[in-house]
Amino acid sequence: MSQYNLRSRGPLKVEPEPGALTAAGKLKPPLGRGAATCPAVETASHGRESSSSLLSVGDGQLFVVLLTVRLLNAAVVQTAHVPDEYWQSVEVAHHMVFGYGYLTWEWQAGLRGFTYPLVFAALYKGLAVFRLDSVTLLVLLPRLLQGLFTALCDLYLFKVTRKLHGKGVAQWTLLCQILSWFMFYCGPRTLTNSMETVLTTAALYYYPWPQEASTTGSNKQVVMYLSLAALSCVVRPTAAIMWIPLCMLHLVNSGSKLRTITLHFIPVGLGALTWSAVIDRIFYGKWVLVQYNFLEFNVLSNMGSFYGSHPWHWYITQGFPVTMATQLIPFICGSVKFWRKQMLVLLVILWTVVVYSFLGHKEFRFIMPVVPLAMMSCGLWLHWLTPWLRVTTVVFLLVTNLPLALYTSLVHQRGTVDVMSFLSQEADRHGQDMSVLFLMPCHSTPFYSHVHHNINMRFLECPPDLERRPDYMDEADIFYQDPSAWLKNYYGPDVPLPTHLVMFNTLYLDIEDVLTEKQFSKCAEYFHTHITLERRIGNYVQVYCQQQAT
Repeated sequence: MSQYNLRSRGPLKVEPEPGALTAAGKLKPPLGRGAATCPAVETASHGRESSSSLLSVGDGQLFVVLLTVRLLNAAVVQTAHVPDEYWQSVEVAHHMVFGYGYLTWEWQAGLRGFTYPLVFAALYKGLAVFRLDSVTLLVLLPRLLQGLFTALCDLYLFKVTRKLHGKGVAQWTLLCQILSWFMFYCGPRTLTNSMETVLTTAALYYYPWPQEASTTGSNKQVVMYLSLAALSCVVRPTAAIMWIPLCMLHLVNSGSKLRTITLHFIPVGLGALTWSAVIDRIFYGKWVLVQYNFLEFNVLSNMGSFYGSHPWHWYITQGFPVTMATQLIPFICGSVKFWRKQMLVLLVILWTVVVYSFLGHKEFRFIMPVVPLAMMSCGLWLHWLTPWLRVTTVVFLLVTNLPLALYTSLVHQRGTVDVMSFLSQEADRHGQDMSVLFLMPCHSTPFYSHVHHNINMRFLECPPDLERRPDYMDEADIFYQDPSAWLKNYYGPDVPLPTHLVMFNTLYLDIEDVLTEKQFSKCAEYFHTHITLERRIGNYVQVYCQQQAT
């Protein structure tokens, strides 16, 4: 690789080195600092590497560093983000291993696959075999395991960037990834989106990019990328949105399209579907094609909008800017400056965001797989800057991302997690005599995976109306119309209330009469958030206990 003096504004001297030759055997000319080119950016041929080995010696050492960072990251995360990080992963795994746990309506309708929960079920089974299944380990280890997967995502982002743009750009891209508040906040969470991001990034490393000498790739390379891409679709079927255009491009560039289809696409696709079908057959007890059910519900029928609908431009005006935060600045600068080098990556990002924009229900985590891709543009820009501007930019990214990452991971929305530790301790004391009613928006807290006692627990249900009745109201909506009346009707004179009631502090005045009549008193309170966007969610999570249960 040629060495460039970034501080000099004069002519650059290029020393010939092995590997700095073009295919024709001539030295590559030095790049100027003109508007169209950049001297600090290494070309793809400089950073080209073999995809045959999973980890080289240097990459192994880097992975140890990344693993340390992400394990610390996972340990720091003490807050809740969305219900799916519990209810679609560790809660299901707890049910698979210990025989009790709550399966939401999606599992009754066959919309979810057991492949991702199986990862944590294997972990839980190991703990159970060695009698180490304490609540502390059941809660912590899945996050640490996902932290390990996130470290692999970081490593493969470094490797694919090195393959496309050289080691220098890869280093700055990796730093941007580590500094990302959103990856810090979401990466270690047990979300299907987190695993989808890991698998997608790893698959992109093995993908036969057009910049490579061979755009078709070796058989092993193609099988690797297709297998990882297919597995990402098994974990989360909407991952296909990103992979459809990339696979089509691979097919167009392949020498023998029929051979690529028959020897690669079809066998890998059938293998992934077979794996998914067999795993789901074992745990559902019947044959279920969850990928079709998932896409039919969320995409074809757009029933996901039951849980909230957003305008078409939400990802452009809010979703993507928030996930990128201040990294949006180097992303835009890098994308504009190096749009030719980043054209395919930028088109993949744009395609993914646009397609997701057609769906009514939108969340920040849905576009998580494009965040590592966006970091490539940030890395290109940082690598191009002069040293002092580069340091200034890195410091700016650090001071703007780290406080946000720490606040969202340690402070914001932690009450619903902390309260489960209290309930677990209460279950140790009271055993089967204890029961819990969660008077909160549905799925506000984790469940049996964070209590690990087979006690009676109940929450307000909120399944969608599959019949699309215009006057449909779920149980949570009915309860919040008149909380006191609902409690009196549901728990009449002959039906005792559970021994523990969990709710947000904003509900207290609505049911104060019931609490007084039934002799409940506050036995625990936990801070939840400084920011509340709706009345149903308060700043504190409170637990009220019957006096004889305290």
